[in-house]
Amino acid sequence: MTIRVLLVDDQPLLRTGFRMILEAESDLVVVGEAGDGQQALDQVRALQPDVVLMDIRMPRMDGVEATRRIAGPDRDGPAKVLVLTTFDLDEYVVEALRAGASGFLLKDVPAEELVQAIRVVADGAAMLAPSVTRRLLDMYATKLPSGDEAPPQALTVLTEREVEVLRLVARGLSNAEIAAELFVSETTVKTHVGHVLTKLQLRDRVQAAVYAYESGLVRPGAL
Repeated sequence: MTIRVLLVDDQPLLRTGFRMILEAESDLVVVGEAGDGQQALDQVRALQPDVVLMDIRMPRMDGVEATRRIAGPDRDGPAKVLVLTTFDLDEYVVEALRAGASGFLLKDVPAEELVQAIRVVADGAAMLAPSVTRRLLDMYATKLPSGDEAPPQALTVLTEREVEVLRLVARGLSNAEIAAELFVSETTVKTHVGHVLTKLQLRDRVQAAVYAYESGLVRPGAL
């Protein structure tokens, strides 16, 4: 299957570099480019990409708002957003994840990791390494619950095992790693993750990770 990618960045040189990397792969094709968030919206509607590589800081419309319109509840199509930023502690990254982004990478990520991230996101999974999860959420520790409060009422819809799986998702573990941790099959883990997302009305694993921290289920710094 060919994965259709839209490049969104206000620096033409970076777009050219990303294009060269991606078009060297047989299963990836760059269908278009955009220099700001408004152009990105127009290109998404016209080109229907599978994955949008989205810069955060751009003129006219930034990457957070563009992500919200592309991947949020009122999304126009199936495109998934993979956020790219120069700064690993960019204050806007968490907002982009809340807005609907399926992952986050630094712009200087090795080529092979960028390619793999696009494939992971296109496949419906989330791309958020445990170290990135920790840095981002520790940065916002003072704004999140301390963990001393009782878990929110919404979590009562989950079984004990589903709560356990949610905690591991928040740590950034893959299905295979969760399966090894809990001594169950990957199929069982996928089922549990699916139930968590459905019961809590979350879009994907990234939203689940942010929810776990915001709800106080997992404490920042406790990875």
